[in-house]
Amino acid sequence: MYLTQKIRHLLIAAMLGLPIVASAESKAEPIYGRQLMSQQERDQYRQRMRDAQTAQERDRIRKEHHEQMKERAKAQGKTLPDDPPPYGKGKGHGLGHGKGYGPGGKGKD
Repeated sequence: MYLTQKIRHLLIAAMLGLPIVASAESKAEPIYGRQLMSQQERDQYRQRMRDAQTAQERDRIRKEHHEQMKERAKAQGKTLPDDPPPYGKGKGHGLGHGKGYGPGGKGKD
């Protein structure tokens, strides 16, 4: 239902000649504690992550942010998971465990 509504809004905007701006949140990795943050805070966090020069700096920013969100959740009487979510690690969004069509996959004989 949500996707249909979103498409409808995009079509109406296109017919009216309105600019269509992609949502940054739909493309970005999830932010730990985002439900406790304002849109401005989420935007600032994403900008800090984009501005970070190294993976170590991004990791430091994530850890600082994680601690801040844990404190904020505690102050509001809410709970968040103890560990921040993995960023860019782990399995992808694939559907299975079998070989794909890439090199060495089931498409090769």
